Amino acid sequence: PFDPPHFAWLPGTQATVGGMLAAGFSGPSRASVGSLRDHVLGVQFINGQGHLLRYGGEVMKNVAGYDVSRLLAGSMGTLGLVAQVSLKVLPLPTAILTLGVACSQADALQWLNSWGGQPLPLHSSAWVPASGDEGQLWLRLAGARAAVNAAQTALSASHGLRPLDADAAAALWADVRDHRHAWFTALHTAPADHALWRLSVPQSAPPLALPASCCAPLIEWHGGLRWLMAPLSDAQAIQAAARAAGGFATVFIAASAIKQGASGPKAFETPLDAVQQRVQDQLKLALDPAHVLNPGRRAALI
Repeated sequence: PFDPPHFAWLPGTQATVGGMLAAGFSGPSRASVGSLRDHVLGVQFINGQGHLLRYGGEVMKNVAGYDVSRLLAGSMGTLGLVAQVSLKVLPLPTAILTLGVACSQADALQWLNSWGGQPLPLHSSAWVPASGDEGQLWLRLAGARAAVNAAQTALSASHGLRPLDADAAAALWADVRDHRHAWFTALHTAPADHALWRLSVPQSAPPLALPASCCAPLIEWHGGLRWLMAPLSDAQAIQAAARAAGGFATVFIAASAIKQGASGPKAFETPLDAVQQRVQDQLKLALDPAHVLNPGRRAALI
């Protein structure tokens, strides 16, 4: 249900269920159905001492106490090696429809925030910049056919949204999810000092005050996830802009890493406050006291 991405930056790589859990990434539908972490029921994993541990179960009501199962989502292999995972699944929606309209970033964020308070079957959204502050807003509706049809009529009348062909819509969402869209693949030819930044902010946050060297962001999750192409030298300004909006920013992958066929740099991770850092250090010590699992890497904050 959370639309897990199958990133294709590195040739010859293949997505796996264990990698999906360790990375903790969710796709365009995360804003409506919840994240990967929300769908984890139970796991089996091998800790840093070689012990096979089991937490959670295979049904929703089988979780009690400290939820270690979901803790592994986004842990990036720092807490254990995933051996088995049980996931909650959902049936496919009866009807799916993608609508689009050209608009500015500010209008897109305002509309998405307004639609979120209405009884609309919102499933996914993406605002893709075109030139300047103008771009294209794509909105995916999903649910009962009557609800989708009613939402299409209302949004077409009020904001001029028009339907996209089903095949083109499927290709669009797959390209955004897997970073195959032209906006993302531009990083492959970007200067070596550039990177793809991942900004997590409240959905209601307005356009961010970003450095002039940054391009307009690609926006997902009804405003909550903003991808940014910018130089690594702008790290402090980008992180400050994200913090001012009540969120955080991290380097997702660097242009130099793509060219070298390696994972992104570990610098510019969002620093934790003293309490969060102490909790995380104690968890790491309990599960991997010798620090043999992915040394030097901190669990992802997704």
